[in-house]
Formats: sequence, structure tokens, C-alpha cells
Amino acid sequence: MLSQTLKYAYFPGCVAQGACGELYQSTQALTQALGIELIELKKAACCGSGTFKEDSQLLEDTVNARNIALAEALNLPLLTHCSTCQGVLGHVNERLQEFHASNPEYIQQVNGFLHKEGCLPYRGSTEVKHLLYALVSDYGLEKISQRVTRKLSGLKCAAFYGCYLLRAQKSVPEKDRYNPEAMENLFQAVGATPIYYHGRTQCCGWPLSSYATTQSFQMAGMHIQEAIAAGADCLVTPCPLCHLNLDSRQPEVEKVIGKKLGLPVLHLPQLIALALGVSPKELGLERHIVSTKPVLEKLGHRV
Repeated sequence: MLSQTLKYAYFPGCVAQGACGELYQSTQALTQALGIELIELKKAACCGSGTFKEDSQLLEDTVNARNIALAEALNLPLLTHCSTCQGVLGHVNERLQEFHASNPEYIQQVNGFLHKEGCLPYRGSTEVKHLLYALVSDYGLEKISQRVTRKLSGLKCAAFYGCYLLRAQKSVPEKDRYNPEAMENLFQAVGATPIYYHGRTQCCGWPLSSYATTQSFQMAGMHIQEAIAAGADCLVTPCPLCHLNLDSRQPEVEKVIGKKLGLPVLHLPQLIALALGVSPKELGLERHIVSTKPVLEKLGHRV
């Protein structure tokens, strides 16, 4: 057992509360099973997923300084299960922390906007962390292994890190930035077999999907085919935007590449929670576009 309860200010992001509601659902189920306390930041705003800075870096910094300040008010680290949110919030936090010394006038400008809206000032006193690293680094692989009640033996899992999660930040271990192992180590801790393939650290194609749909789907199709060729039973991703392109749009991807795929794509907390004995229904596994039935049957669940 942990000597004390892990506690985080929880930033779910907007995709997990909309198109990927099963991610929100499974994160709640997983953290409850592990005894991790989440205090949801219900007043938080969308991080902008990197689009705000296309118009104004000040806009992105101000919106996310407010989000981070909400966590600071609780004296807690900010936790998200979306690697896009983690990338945006993490980079804003690190940039503004540096600006406290190198550009205090900019910090004053940001906090001036927050003050006008009745918000607490940004102090740069907390960290932004993805659920993956909260599990691996804070909770610990050994403790997670001890909580397993239904080992995922025989299940071959291919991690799809995507691009945002691995962009250099202090909260991402340096060894994980170029040759990540965090997800594979977590798979092994719950009894699953990690599968390695070329595209696991590349972009899923989501950022292209609004203006270069064919190219976006070709990218997604390439990664899925590589994982299938490597023997994967499923892809597992820490990003809901990756999940949308790899799962929700997989039927469209199949039409573009002219091949049947049918590879289930799981959210990271869904996979880990299955090993802790949480039911597929509680994890929203019936919500996926590509059926998760083959995964559940391989694990001995009655479907």
C-alpha cells in the first residue's frame, strides 16, 4: 500500500468529456481502484490543443496559466490523461516558469488578464503530469503489479505514444523522449506482452485530418498495419485525439488504404483497469468503433 494517498488536480480536457467519454469513465474507474484521489478542475478551459498560439502565443499562455493556477490554488500537481493537453499545458508551464526570472513583465501581463477576470495569479509553483507518468513514476510499477487481480497474460499490446507526449519536458523522463519504454513497462506490470513496431512514436495523422484527410488516414493506416504485422492484438494510446484517428476513423482509413484492418484501440486506463478487475462495462469498452470483443475474449471475458 502507498504510505499516503496520491492526490492530483484533474484536468480531463474536452475530448474525454465528448467524443471519447469512455476515457473519462475509465480514468475515474482506474484511479478509484488504485486509491488515487482526483479533484476535477471544473472551471478549467480547453487548452487549445496548440491552435491558440497560431493566432497569439499570449492567448495560449494566458488561457493555460489560468488552468494551471486552478491547480496551484489546491497546492496540487495538475494531472491530465490527454497527451495533447499535457504537451500544451506542460510547455506553457515551463515557459512561464522561466519567464519569472527572464521576462517578469510578461508574467505581469498574463496575470493582469487573469486579475481582470477575477482569477488567481499564475505562480509557477506546480507541475503538469500525464496519467502515464503518474502511474509509472508516482504510483510505481511494482505496486501496480501487486494490485493486479486479472493478469493480461497472452495479450499482445502495441503502444501508440503519438508525438505530443514525447516532446521534451521536465515531466517526461529524458530516457523516454527518444526511445520510450514507459508504456511497455506498464504492460508487463499487468501481465501483457509489449509489441514493438516502427510507428509507435510517430504522429497518428490527426493534425492533418481537417485539411489533408487522405494523407491523415494513410498515416493512421500505415501505423495500424505495422502493428498488425508485428502481431499486436490491440493498440493502446495515451491520447484521445490519437484514439479518434485510429479507432473512430478506422473504417474510413480502411476505405482510403483499400485494406481491412479491424485492430482494437484501447485507452491506456482501460487496459490497466481491466487487469485490476474492473468490468468492461465500467470502462466503456462497448463505445469503441472497432469492436474490443477480440481483446475481451482473449482475456476470458464473457462477451
